[in-house]
Amino acid sequence: MTLTETNKRLYERARALCPTLTEDDVVALWEYNLDLETNDNTRDGFVIVDGHTCTVYEEGKETHAVSLSDVQEFRFFAGVGCVFVEYTRKNGESRLISRADCHHKNKLASAVKAVNGFMRYDEHAFHKHAPQELVCPRCGRAYRAGSQTCLSCFSKRKMIKRLWGVASPYKWYIFASILVFVLTSAVSLIAPQISQNLTDNYILNENPESVLLTGFLLVLGQILLMQLLQRAFSSIQKYFLLIAGNKVVHNLRNIVFEKIQRLSISRISKRTAGELMNRVSSDTGRIRMFVVNEMARLLEQVMLFIAVGTVLFLYDYRLALLIILPMPLIFVAFSLFRRMMGQLFRRSWERSSQSNTVLHDIFSGIRVVKSYGMEHREAKRFESFAAAEKDTQLKIETKWAYINPILHFLMGFGEFFLLFYAGNAILGGTMTLGEMAKFSTYSTMIYAPLQFLAGFPRQFMMAMTSVTKVFEIIDEPEDIADAKDAVDLKVEGSIELENVSFGYDEAVDVLRHINLQIKPGEFIGLVGKSGTGKSTLINLIMRMYDVDEGTLKIDGVDIRNISQQSLRSQIGVVLQETFLFNGSIFQNIAYAKPDASREDVIRAAKIAGAHSFIVKLTDGYDTWVGEKGCTLSGGEKQRIAIARALLHNPKILILDEATASLDTETEKQIQDSLAALSHERTTIAIAHRLSTLRNATRLVVLDRGKIAEIGTHEELIEKQGIYYNLVMAQREMSKMA
Repeated sequence: MTLTETNKRLYERARALCPTLTEDDVVALWEYNLDLETNDNTRDGFVIVDGHTCTVYEEGKETHAVSLSDVQEFRFFAGVGCVFVEYTRKNGESRLISRADCHHKNKLASAVKAVNGFMRYDEHAFHKHAPQELVCPRCGRAYRAGSQTCLSCFSKRKMIKRLWGVASPYKWYIFASILVFVLTSAVSLIAPQISQNLTDNYILNENPESVLLTGFLLVLGQILLMQLLQRAFSSIQKYFLLIAGNKVVHNLRNIVFEKIQRLSISRISKRTAGELMNRVSSDTGRIRMFVVNEMARLLEQVMLFIAVGTVLFLYDYRLALLIILPMPLIFVAFSLFRRMMGQLFRRSWERSSQSNTVLHDIFSGIRVVKSYGMEHREAKRFESFAAAEKDTQLKIETKWAYINPILHFLMGFGEFFLLFYAGNAILGGTMTLGEMAKFSTYSTMIYAPLQFLAGFPRQFMMAMTSVTKVFEIIDEPEDIADAKDAVDLKVEGSIELENVSFGYDEAVDVLRHINLQIKPGEFIGLVGKSGTGKSTLINLIMRMYDVDEGTLKIDGVDIRNISQQSLRSQIGVVLQETFLFNGSIFQNIAYAKPDASREDVIRAAKIAGAHSFIVKLTDGYDTWVGEKGCTLSGGEKQRIAIARALLHNPKILILDEATASLDTETEKQIQDSLAALSHERTTIAIAHRLSTLRNATRLVVLDRGKIAEIGTHEELIEKQGIYYNLVMAQREMSKMA
């Protein structure tokens, strides 16, 4: 068994406390840092749970031990500013064994899950429930929520290597652009030689009568030819680079978008819409500009620097050394400012992402904003985020305003040295004015790369910030992934939950030990107060999340062994929050089945009770619904969503408050239609209006994450339990209305 990085440090510490402990013995390990009784004292506490015993250590000494055979269950719970772990013996006696600050919350909760899982299933859960590290082990900085990429410690070399991996399918365009630039550089190196010939032999010739007009015109023709070749090669090179850059970014953008779609709902919800859009659009666009412009220019300038430097060294190494003397100073200055500027660029990215998120929220909720007259308040809110972004940008520009003059001043020393050296050589008669002009041109050519390198760090750090953000998403672990041997199952509709437990975070289980069997064609109603786990249960059946413990089977096959595409293509869903795309009514209904005929769409709309209002619209099924269906009422949107689910012709139909926004008459029509269809498909419905579930085959009542009651409407009414109380409460509310 291989220990995860999260557990290596804990295991090493456990070995120091208990030298006989082996890796296979470990069930769970955790630390705690607060005294069990008083708030004033801290403790260096450590708990080791092996296959037989739970042992507690404080300050390196054993303080308590209990046999797992005597323990009924371990329990994690939160207090005020702290968290606790206790166990309950089979005789009902409880004992507190750990108390820690909230920084340890996830770690303690994960450990408790591991121990309880081991005791129930007699298997090691230590590695399965390893909590995610919250800080970078190298620098100690906190990771972003849901990420394990440290933006301060990432390797730029590895990032560039990975970027090249994305670009490698289009490398021949890049190599072609480099080859063309080699030709451009060759032309650039020839041009000063022609200039020297023009200066010494024609312009400064002491015997003008000896100058042939044809020779002079030939030299001018050579200069013109060099200019034309340079322009032509430059255009061809840019053409190749534009193709390469656009293809690279198109590929990268698709990779990022597809990865985001593969992420679980849990991981996506940890990031804002603005942040995700920033990565798909802005970051990839910045990478494109870097690949097309900066990387291309870097290759050009480096090659030019090497070529010109070689010529200068062959002519006079002392002159060459004088010209490139400022280079080390430039690299030193860059290294001094690199970390500070990198942090500023990352902060600028965060501010931009926050601004985009605020804009997305305001535009998405513009009806609410206008309904409450909050335009001025939202304008101020956006202004505050925009101002924070502006302040960060000003800091960046201010720093560069200090740095750039210093770098250019340092580079100017080389020019002074060149003038001094060349002036003395001309006065001494060892250099002609033509040679002076030639080497002035060469020095200008070699200073162009130096000036570019002085500004390159800024563009490089901006691009690296975007590259890191993009690869952070690409590297995100996929919580919900298809197994290697996942099957495409033809679903019949049987659903079985065996001892299923699940929580959205490590600390709290929303569902606990759920056991439920649903036969094909059954109509199951889920009932219970808000927060009892009804929507969570259907999310597990759709495999939006994976169960933490137990198994969920479809037709006897573990849901984790069924391909997601196969599973969801046979499930129809009408969610509590109806969402329509910005398109026509026909497009929204046909979304579930893009190849559906118009007759199929109309048939589904009739069953859903939507056809009657659709045909009254000006454009009928071609009516544009606007963003999120803003032109339709809540009930109309819900009926279109139901039609969409029915068009899918699913074997499993899930209705999460599907008729909540409908009037009584339309709801009755849809209920009758669903009743007629229920024998063909398994239907699971959630409804707070309990009268809509009267015809359910069985009602499942959830309470505090557990199944409290199961039966038909009549059976549960007769039982006079939780369901009975809910029905009576609704009847009283109806009388009051």
